[in-house]
Amino acid sequence: MSTLRFHAIKETFNRPVIDVQEPARRSDIFGKNVFNDAAMRQYLTKDSFRSVQDAVTNGSKIDRSVADHISTGMKEWAISKGATHYTHWFQPLTGTTAEKHDAFFETTEDGAIEKFGGGQLVQQEPDASSFPNGGIRNTFEARGYTAWDPTSPAFIFGTTLCIPTVFVSYTGEALDNKTPLLRALQSIDKAATDVAKYFDKNVTKINPTLGWEQEYFLIDKALAKSRPDINLTGRTLLGHASAKGQQLDDHYFGSIPKRALDYMRDLETECMLLGIPVKTRHNEVAPNQFELAPIFEETNLAVDHNSLLMDVMSKIADRHNFKVLFHEKPFAGVNGSGKHNNWSLATNTGINLLSPGSTPMKNLQFLTFFINTIKAVNEHEELLRAAIAGASNDHRLGANEAPPAIISVFIGSQLTNVLDALEKVKNGKLSPEDKTDLKLNVVGKIPEILLDNTDRNRTSPFAFTGNKFEFRAVGSTANCAKPMTVLNAIVAKQLIEFKGQVDELIKGKKMKKDDAIFNVLREYIKDSKRIRFEGDGYGEAWEKEAKKRGLSNNKTTPSALKEQVSKKTIKLYEDLGIMSKVEIEARHEIEVEEYAMHIQIEGRVLGDIARNHVIPTAIRYQNILIENVQGLKDIYGKDFKKLASEQMRLIEEISGHIESINKDITSMIDARKKANKLDDAEKRAFEYCEQVKPYFEEIRYHCDKLELLVDDEIWPLTKYRELLFTR
Repeated sequence: MSTLRFHAIKETFNRPVIDVQEPARRSDIFGKNVFNDAAMRQYLTKDSFRSVQDAVTNGSKIDRSVADHISTGMKEWAISKGATHYTHWFQPLTGTTAEKHDAFFETTEDGAIEKFGGGQLVQQEPDASSFPNGGIRNTFEARGYTAWDPTSPAFIFGTTLCIPTVFVSYTGEALDNKTPLLRALQSIDKAATDVAKYFDKNVTKINPTLGWEQEYFLIDKALAKSRPDINLTGRTLLGHASAKGQQLDDHYFGSIPKRALDYMRDLETECMLLGIPVKTRHNEVAPNQFELAPIFEETNLAVDHNSLLMDVMSKIADRHNFKVLFHEKPFAGVNGSGKHNNWSLATNTGINLLSPGSTPMKNLQFLTFFINTIKAVNEHEELLRAAIAGASNDHRLGANEAPPAIISVFIGSQLTNVLDALEKVKNGKLSPEDKTDLKLNVVGKIPEILLDNTDRNRTSPFAFTGNKFEFRAVGSTANCAKPMTVLNAIVAKQLIEFKGQVDELIKGKKMKKDDAIFNVLREYIKDSKRIRFEGDGYGEAWEKEAKKRGLSNNKTTPSALKEQVSKKTIKLYEDLGIMSKVEIEARHEIEVEEYAMHIQIEGRVLGDIARNHVIPTAIRYQNILIENVQGLKDIYGKDFKKLASEQMRLIEEISGHIESINKDITSMIDARKKANKLDDAEKRAFEYCEQVKPYFEEIRYHCDKLELLVDDEIWPLTKYRELLFTR
């Protein structure tokens, strides 16, 4: 066994027990490190508090003079909690979070003071050219701004006051994931409120809600450090499957291992302090795989909380000598990880618009938003697929553990029957008999099927689950802002079109409101039937059927990302004011470049491990076999061949694998060099996808075969059975 592997395994068995102190009641510490309403009432003046509330509720701007009062109160609160620094916490287009810490401390003529003014609260200036910008900013054009987002409360992590912000260029283009999301949320708020007023004039605001489910792997830190591929790419690029994997289904919902449970308890305490409402924890399907899920929240806050959580998880894991793997497919042969996004719409009157009601009128409201969402997905299924595209999620989609790359909607048999019945209503004005029949037999019956109205379909990428839609295809590494921006934008666009069509039918008293709504919804049901699918999404039959229906099947990231810059997408975003053409094209440029770089890095790491770790070890073992054969020959003379036949076969087999590895690595490097010469980022991404990446599986195949042949005592890499089953 290699020295590094030996000491890594040894270290895992000598871990000190970490004593985790938990509060008696989680509610006692919830939000203690958040500048929430309770903290603001204590540290702000009434006018300042009212100004923040008005900004959160109505989007009003906060006057700079008021900002000075707010910053003073925020500073005093933060210092009372032990904070020494502050930072504008933002989400650049790297997919992670970013922060630059500044001390409250400043010198004066008389000594020093703790200072934090309104200008420091509202705006900072990080280097815009040093973050991905898709060509929006040149290297010599460094200026960019972070600006306070009061709708997401400030919080303290460690000794730093973190202020959630947007990040824009000097010329105003969005350079982050939050800005387009906030614009999309504004769009759907207005569009959905206008439609909701058909049913309740008291509705003045609608908040899209999000409940994410974060899947992840916990690997011992020492073992992870012994694997260059895990350290540099977040996944294992080679490694033969363990004899025991997940085939016994004994890990899912099983008893949580003590060491993992101690980690979870520590993590949940930190989440409570930060106001992240985590509620659920359990073992997932694969060994050492787990899931954490919170109570749903307003979408912007939920997105911030998930981004913060991933950072907190890694820091807490380090304390417990774990490494968290968020990669969608860190281990071959076992399930990967996703991040299901549960989405709904909530009114200021306390109604979930995607929850069937107790009366026919409330159910007409439900059907309106339910059917419009399905229609939106039908019209923009390729854009939804682009929203979840990435080099790591490509490994997971369609891998018999996650939804396929084909976007479809699952609603269950009972709601399918409801839509089928609605579709059969005659065209034009509804007769009294039609209305009675419809309300009694369709709309009026929905409450009966609310509870567990359908079995769950884990193969569906977009499924209705009782009172929300679950976007299951989102990857575990994803920033939720991207899929949520797309989903809220397309539904907003659809609701605007719906209201226009309904108002046109009502105009001039052509139809009464209910008749107009029913007629438009009926046409939407017909138009969007192709997107609805209730069967097994894994089979080849569905691929053929989806093709007949005209649905896209973009299996790779480069092909999926093309929709981001289509005329249809650009018009959608520009019409809603979410992004300009420049911002859209910049994001596409960033994401195709990022894809190529991911594959490039993985190719380099794989080539290094194969040539500098695997092949030398295989040759070393081969030499041991050769010495053994030579010894048998010296002892037995001509009869040695019969006695050494198995050793000679192994020597030949090892040579074959070494030859194949070297040949494929050389070919892969040549393909990489060719790809790197392409100036066009999209063409380079396709070249890496189609010409470089296919070598990965070939190289891995031969390396994994050598793992089975070479003496375990000298194999250099920590094996799957050790990574997945060492507690």
